[in-house]
Amino acid sequence: MFDIKDPNSIQLNSAGQLKHFITTEGLSRELLTEILETADSFVDMNAQQVKKVPLLRGKTVVNLFFESSTRTLSTFELAAKRLSADVLNLNISTSSTSKGETLKDTLQTLEAMHSDMFVVRHSDSGAAHFIAEHVTPNVAVINAGDGRHAHPTQAMLDMLTIRRHKGDFSPLIVAIVGDILHSRVARSQIHALRILGAAEIRVIAPTTLLPRNIEALGVKVFTHMQTGLKDADVVIMLRLQKERMQSALLPSESEFYKLFGLTNEKLQHAKPDAVVMHPGPINRGVEIESAVADGPQSLILDQVTNGIAVRMAVMSMSMSGQMAEKNMKAEA
Repeated sequence: MFDIKDPNSIQLNSAGQLKHFITTEGLSRELLTEILETADSFVDMNAQQVKKVPLLRGKTVVNLFFESSTRTLSTFELAAKRLSADVLNLNISTSSTSKGETLKDTLQTLEAMHSDMFVVRHSDSGAAHFIAEHVTPNVAVINAGDGRHAHPTQAMLDMLTIRRHKGDFSPLIVAIVGDILHSRVARSQIHALRILGAAEIRVIAPTTLLPRNIEALGVKVFTHMQTGLKDADVVIMLRLQKERMQSALLPSESEFYKLFGLTNEKLQHAKPDAVVMHPGPINRGVEIESAVADGPQSLILDQVTNGIAVRMAVMSMSMSGQMAEKNMKAEA
């Protein structure tokens, strides 16, 4: 576990531009909207025959994954390559730290290779913030998930998916369902939704999977699925974070599915045009039934497509913010 100080003192340059992307918390609506609009342009580009732009040509992006995730790593690698960057993938969990290297040692080794950006995934909260604090100037750090703290690119791809299907956030009721306690995705989603002005954010979970004082984040808490889904515009299911559970917080997976799994029957309580999302990977028959996951209201595959575009957006914006800061210091 690492100390987490004011993130915006780290992730913004003196002109208020993004130079690292560590968390959605505390960012302005204008900046989140800029990310979404930039990503929107990349969604359209990714549908074209030529899918490359030269925004990161000559730059080296290192995917620094201390915690494995094939899906997230693949989308970051593809995003960097579509920006014309050189990409190095490192699975640190099976290399340097297992030989006794500290995080700072690993960082210094990679900096000596003249890397320009680190995409960091770590099981400890605050790891990406720590790296951003200690990294060489002009190297951008993108948080690809740290402990229970944040997963900002997942939250922003979810915001892009919602915006492309629902437009304005201000009238929306958004329900987030499942393992809220262990979910860094849920925390980042809640911050982003609040900043973007969603009318109401609900969390639905058994009491054992709810963090203490979750209401302080500006959400309404429900422990009954049907009540929590009433009139919802967007339903976001979460994966059961079984690998992060320290004790028996659930009687059984089948019991969880019975009470909190999303079925077509339960979905009837939401608005008729409600959309369904899931950050993946899906546990079918645990969090969601296949008929819903593969049904007409599901945006799960759209999320995957939008994930590449959002990661292209934050990588290009962060690198641009780093270069702007370097130029400002050179002129000072």
